[in-house]
Amino acid sequence: MKKFAFLILGFWLIAVLAGRLLQLSPNLIDLNAILSSPSAQYWLGADDLGRSILARLLRGVEVSFLVAITVTIVTMTIGVFIGLIAGFYGGKVDQILMQITDIFLAFPGILLAIAFAAVLGPGLGNLIIALCLTGWVSYARLTRGQTLSLRNRQHVQAAESLGAGVPRMIFRHILPLLASILVVEATYSLASVMIAEASLSFLGLGIQAPDASWGAMLRDAVRYMLVAPHYVLIVGAGLMSLILAINLGGDYLRDALDVKTKE
Repeated sequence: MKKFAFLILGFWLIAVLAGRLLQLSPNLIDLNAILSSPSAQYWLGADDLGRSILARLLRGVEVSFLVAITVTIVTMTIGVFIGLIAGFYGGKVDQILMQITDIFLAFPGILLAIAFAAVLGPGLGNLIIALCLTGWVSYARLTRGQTLSLRNRQHVQAAESLGAGVPRMIFRHILPLLASILVVEATYSLASVMIAEASLSFLGLGIQAPDASWGAMLRDAVRYMLVAPHYVLIVGAGLMSLILAINLGGDYLRDALDVKTKE
């Protein structure tokens, strides 16, 4: 299964690069090709405005990668920072930061993202901000729990007894031990962010027309399921294959980085 996952991921990454190099026109309208089936001119058919589904699919996956990678980097940075501070210092600092985290955990992440997106307004930038405001919680709790355990390790206490400063103990003796766990968490986060982006765009709170998004394409495609079933099937299969490949890749990384499975 890991070969399948890497093949699918490689295929979509190559597709993004190919879409850039070929300079396709995802917004080019052809009224004579509205909802046309796959053909020599339109390999995957055309949508309800006569635009190439292939061109828009490639633009949509590019947007998904852009949003997912940006949100993952930002949320991981925020969450890891909060978790390290809470776990290292403990006491009241830990209580205050974890109470704030628990408030965010009290609401489903997608509902909070919808609320923030509705307040901020639709658009790519606001979509990224909305997802960043809700995605840091899992990193914070994971990092805090691991830091509490690592804080009492002998090498950390030895560094502290030798006069090492807090930044050195955190970035030299604690954070490197969290790297493998955070990499696996980031992999699953990529898939979650892609689903969230597609969901918000499906609801009209994400990427706006005429730019392409898989969620917006699915929203348009379901209206024509009876007359153009290829439209929804192609977009749905593309999204499912990418999410499945990322999750399988995350499972592989988890097993590969887990010390217990190597023993």
